[in-house]
Amino acid sequence: MTNAQNLGLTPGTWNIDPIHSSVGFSVRHMMVSKVKGQFEEFTGQITVADQIEDSSVQASIVVSSINTHNAQRDEHVKSSDFWNADAGQTIDFTSTSVVADGDDWLVAGDLTMNGITKPATLKVEFGGSASDGQGGTKAGFEATTEILRSEYGIDFNMPMDGGGVVISDKVAITLDIQAAKA
Repeated sequence: MTNAQNLGLTPGTWNIDPIHSSVGFSVRHMMVSKVKGQFEEFTGQITVADQIEDSSVQASIVVSSINTHNAQRDEHVKSSDFWNADAGQTIDFTSTSVVADGDDWLVAGDLTMNGITKPATLKVEFGGSASDGQGGTKAGFEATTEILRSEYGIDFNMPMDGGGVVISDKVAITLDIQAAKA
């Protein structure tokens, strides 16, 4: 077991600061390059326990806030071909366990997208914590995972001449999180 205070984390609730955080993704396009994007609206809390392994995470992402830096692509991704974002879709994660992985952590949980819940594991690197100079404390985390979009009912695709598909099934997700102690 790892004591939270030994890492510089005070037990309690830490709120994700969306202004100083980002939720990004990348997906292979036409089998040769990657398209990257991000979600602009998300919320979440990290509940730090005395022992890190007893901690938990809850987060929610607003699907309609997707931004791939191309308005036409964004509208297609928000359509019923992919997300059906007009239906108020969110992507939700609720952790079920936290385990040490060397200097990093594996945070397993339930990831719900498109009304389908599947297990997912985030590899989390703790960046440290510091006073913000205004009486508060901030902590930084980077988390990564990969999912298969087809497992969440998002299977729109077009075959390419000569083989392959326009959009890969695998999606890489990267979260750069700054959290503020409540």
